[in-house]
Amino acid sequence: MNAVKGNEIQAGIREWTGLAVLALPALLVSIDLSVMILALPHIGADLGADSAQQLWIIDIYGFMLAGFLITMGTLGDRIGRRKLLLLGGSAFVIASILAAFSRSAEMLILARALLGIAGATVSPSTLALISNMFRDQKQRSLAVGIWLMCSMGGMALGPVIGGIMLDHFWWGAVFLLGVPVKLLLVITGPLLLPEYRHPESGRIDLTSVLLSLGTILPVIYGLKEIAKHGLQIVPLLLILAGAVLGAVFISRQRSLSSPLLDLRLFTSPGFSAALGGMFGITLTGATMLFVAQHLQFVQGLSPLEAGLYMLPGVIASMAGMFLSPLIARRIRPARLIGTGLFISAIGCLLLTQVGVESDLTILVIGYIFFNIGSAPLPSLSSDLVIGSAPPEKAGSAASMLQTSGEFAFALGIAVLGSIGTIIYRDQVASSIPTDLPAASVQASRDSLAGAVTVAEGLSEQIGTALLTGAREAFTGGMHAVAAASGAIMLGIIILVMTQLRYVQPIGETQSNQAVSIPEAVPGADEETS
Repeated sequence: MNAVKGNEIQAGIREWTGLAVLALPALLVSIDLSVMILALPHIGADLGADSAQQLWIIDIYGFMLAGFLITMGTLGDRIGRRKLLLLGGSAFVIASILAAFSRSAEMLILARALLGIAGATVSPSTLALISNMFRDQKQRSLAVGIWLMCSMGGMALGPVIGGIMLDHFWWGAVFLLGVPVKLLLVITGPLLLPEYRHPESGRIDLTSVLLSLGTILPVIYGLKEIAKHGLQIVPLLLILAGAVLGAVFISRQRSLSSPLLDLRLFTSPGFSAALGGMFGITLTGATMLFVAQHLQFVQGLSPLEAGLYMLPGVIASMAGMFLSPLIARRIRPARLIGTGLFISAIGCLLLTQVGVESDLTILVIGYIFFNIGSAPLPSLSSDLVIGSAPPEKAGSAASMLQTSGEFAFALGIAVLGSIGTIIYRDQVASSIPTDLPAASVQASRDSLAGAVTVAEGLSEQIGTALLTGAREAFTGGMHAVAAASGAIMLGIIILVMTQLRYVQPIGETQSNQAVSIPEAVPGADEETS
């Protein structure tokens, strides 16, 4: 039963139980993403997937997810967020079963594509529903923090659960992890989750949908190709084509009375600053990948052991996301986020001190600082983005947050990854034996993993010399990526401290900073069941 406190309706047991139903799928989906990396060798061996097919098995999910986020976020605002979430949950169950029992690489790629489209319904609908269920600003910010904490928890548990499952079951079992929870969502959702839609929203503009896909998919694909293979003409042309279609998409949105993406949301300073800050911090995701590779290829740990060493950092991030909304009730969000990012920058500095032979304590502590300092921004900015939008645009706002994250992560891997690769290739050159075949030289220059493979076929003395040089070169690249990430953190501090300085501690004054949109019909667009 809901209680009333001041002018805000307090969420009751039904809403908090509903949050658990929303948070569990987020936990399982993030577990599924991290487990896929471990399962890929088993999939390749069983289905006979070549290297290109294996890349598509991994990447197609992210492509479809990014491509359909904006469409699904706006669609949920129009047909009903609960309805879309339940449809997406049902599709996710079917696609998961299809993936688990795939008989060919092509079948698995198709199933992963369907999983990505179904997954695009989850985050925007979930965040929008949380904004409907928790009207009190303090409760809403805490609910968002709990949901994000569960998402991070899945990433921490993924390598551990994945390692156990792959030791005892076939690779398809990893796709079945989320099926029971998704079924729970589909069964209990109508009882626990409110329905919300905007009756005056109009029809979805199919031309805008196609333009959004034509904008997002080529850019994401181009950035991923640049991250893998360096600057090449085809990926650059794809990014250019996506940018041109993006300009056409934006122009069309300005001319429509019921746009797929309402650009007026950006008139809210809180919305723009929070979105910009989230974009910036997601750029630094490449640091996590370099730390994981350092543990495996430089320190020689197994994926499970590497995951355990990274676990304290992930737990720190989870704790930070849970505690940030509570601390922000007493401290202005800008100060809390700025202080956190400064701690994260210190973590980046510590990571630049990690050596090939150094104790892993410095790396673990640096990674803890990096993660816990980064936690307040996503926790508080997600609430700022949703709270800054009018209720009828919450799904659209959430989809922009998620889409910008997909762009930023791909861009960060492409740019920061390229910086690390350039330094690696420059430093490793002197350690590669001159009499190696051209293919072995190229493999050693391309990546540390390639150098490890080449070294296994050499004599002990030559192989050790190559590995030592390659590990030192990779560590130098990781230092550069960590330093660049620290510089990005400092830049976000300036953005947040200047643009969000007006935001009061959570609940002190109810200033959602909602955008005023003339076509909105306040108070007439909610259906609760």
